[in-house]
Amino acid sequence: MSLAGKTIIMSGGSRGIGEAIAVRAAKDGANVALLAKTTEPHPKLPGTIYTAAAAIEAVGGKALPLVGDVRDDDFVLDAVAKTAEAFGGIDIVVNNASAIDLSSTSDVTMKKYDLMNDINTRGSFLLAKSSIEWLKKSDNAHILTLSPPITLDPKWFATSTAYTIAKFGMSLVTLGLSEELREFGIAANALWPRTAIDTAAVRNVVGAGLASHSRTPEIMADAAYEILNRSSRDFTGQFLIDDDILEDAGVTDFSIYLNGGTEADLALDFWVEPKGPHNPELRLH
Repeated sequence: MSLAGKTIIMSGGSRGIGEAIAVRAAKDGANVALLAKTTEPHPKLPGTIYTAAAAIEAVGGKALPLVGDVRDDDFVLDAVAKTAEAFGGIDIVVNNASAIDLSSTSDVTMKKYDLMNDINTRGSFLLAKSSIEWLKKSDNAHILTLSPPITLDPKWFATSTAYTIAKFGMSLVTLGLSEELREFGIAANALWPRTAIDTAAVRNVVGAGLASHSRTPEIMADAAYEILNRSSRDFTGQFLIDDDILEDAGVTDFSIYLNGGTEADLALDFWVEPKGPHNPELRLH
C-alpha cells in the first residue's frame, strides 16, 4: 500500500484528526492541499495551516496551504484549480472541516445552526462536487468524509439535534455520491471514531477532562490510510468505524492509540455502540 504521488485536497487539516491524516499520507510522499482559515495561533486551538504544512513536508510530502473558507464557493473552486495545477490532478478529497455546537434545540442559535450546516453538509458537498472532474481522471479516486453511520434510533436525538442534523448531512452526502459516482470508479466512504479523540474540539467543546478517556488522532489517520489504499471501484458506500477497519486490516493491539488511560477508561463517541471493554456509561454528550 502506498499513497506516493497521490494528491489529496482536504478541508480543514490545520490540527487534530485532519492534520494526522495528512501527515500519514505525506509519509508515503503524497501531495496535500489544505483548505483552512487558521493563519495565526489561537490560545485554545494550537496549530495553523502553516504549521500543518510544515509537518507534511517534514515527513517527505508536499504541501499546498490555501487560506479561505469552505463556505465560499469561489474560494473552493479556486482551491481545486490551484491544487490540480500544482500537482497535476486530484486523487482524493477528504471532508474534514466541521463545526460543533452541542446545545439543545431550545438553546442553539440559528446562526450556529446555519454555521454547522454550511460547513459540515454544504462544505462537504461543495468540495466533493468541485473535484469530480479531476477525480474522474484518477486511477483510484476516493472521497472520504469524517461523519458517522446514519441511525434513526431516537436515543441519538435526545440532545444536540442541530449538531446531529449537520453530521448526518455529511453522511447523506457520502451515501448519495457513492451511488452517483460509482460508474466512474470514484469511491465515497465515511469514517468515524469509536471513542473520543484527543483534539482541541473535544477539549474545548466537550470537556478538557476527557483527554485521558480519549484515543490519539493517529488511530483515525491509520484507519483513513487503510481506506484510501482500497480499490475505489470495489470499496464504496461504506460507513466505517476506526477500530473496525483497522481490525479488518489485521491490527490487534489498540493500546498504541491510548492517550494516558486504559481501554476500559475510553469514552464512546456520539452515535456508536460499545465494543470490547469500553464502558457504555462513559460517552460524549
